[in-house]
Amino acid sequence: MIQSPCVNICTLDARSGLCLGCGRSIDEISRWAAMDANERARIMDELPFRLSAKAVTAG
Repeated sequence: MIQSPCVNICTLDARSGLCLGCGRSIDEISRWAAMDANERARIMDELPFRLSAKAVTAG
């Protein structure tokens, strides 16, 4: 089974283009199952930074 960062809050931010729930772009979401494990791991490593940056700009 492929690990996914999805938290079922599937709403894209119009300004950044990132999902407000998981931090992925629509392209990353749509290609997730086709990505290799290294690409998914790289994105997973970036997500906390994307989400924290989004929280800072929203506040």
